[in-house]
Amino acid sequence: MSKIVTIERFILDYQPDYARGEFTNLLYDIALAAKVIAHKTNRAGLVDILGRAGATNIQGEQQQKLDVFADDIIFRVCDHTGRLCAMASEEREDIIPIPEPFKKGSYVLVYDPLDGSSNIDVNVSIGTIFGIYRCLNWDLRGRREDVLQPGRRLVAAGYVLYGSSTMLVYTTGQGVHGFTLDPELGEFLLSHENMRLPEPPTFYSVNHAYFDRWSPAIQRYLRWLQGREGREGPALSSRYIGSLVADFHRNLLRGGIFCYPAEKDKPNGKIRLLYEAGPLAFLAEQAGGYASSGYEPILDIDPTDLHQRTPLFVGNRSLVYQVERFLQEERVVSN
Repeated sequence: MSKIVTIERFILDYQPDYARGEFTNLLYDIALAAKVIAHKTNRAGLVDILGRAGATNIQGEQQQKLDVFADDIIFRVCDHTGRLCAMASEEREDIIPIPEPFKKGSYVLVYDPLDGSSNIDVNVSIGTIFGIYRCLNWDLRGRREDVLQPGRRLVAAGYVLYGSSTMLVYTTGQGVHGFTLDPELGEFLLSHENMRLPEPPTFYSVNHAYFDRWSPAIQRYLRWLQGREGREGPALSSRYIGSLVADFHRNLLRGGIFCYPAEKDKPNGKIRLLYEAGPLAFLAEQAGGYASSGYEPILDIDPTDLHQRTPLFVGNRSLVYQVERFLQEERVVSN
């Protein structure tokens, strides 16, 4: 690159003319929280931050110590700024209202503070996922209705990847842009402008250990991805980390699809619609891709519960369209 561009400079330059600074500063807040979490993540082997916290979250999963830390940091960075009317976290049972006497803002923040936390203790890449909505009623302090909005109404979404380097990738509906944290400067610098899913795709990401739990249509689709179901299959390579942000990020850079299908005993899948699937679907669409439950676009699903789950197929459009065809054919035959 011919010049150094910080995330603050980039956000400021690309904010709409009517912006009052509230939305821009909210993105700054998220970047600040990411820096703090990244610092702790990079020192995880040196301080008492690894391992289980001794509690479970609303999903019934063991909370890791870094999970709790990340959730608390995002809350404390954002709760008093006057930019939000409510928050919702994967780690908390109900919405997080903005406490008195802090000023109520115009936006809603939903987030998964630390996706892939089961990988913390084995030093595998993990991440933060976030989405931003507008508050539906500016006269009220924030309600479940403000949080339970379809992904199509997102005004921004992104993720932070904590790996060999820390990257923040986000969209405000004007393309997808990536920033890498320079640890010496303490700044996120523009490193990937206008990210697009490459064609042809390279990888598919799925946990093959669950093959017997999937419907025949999904089993056929996986064979198709491998080039074993008809001549037109793309014969992709398999890459699966087990950390959603890391798998999504690799496929965004190299092209491919991430799959978490419904299972026989989990017909609604496992991925959280509000905190994971929705924001990543918005990012994928802005990068030229598509996200589906297998039957409908993720962005069009109206959430009815804060912790609602969904099957997820996200990546290159051609690959996601094909899984929809397989599932539709199965539905027609069964009817």
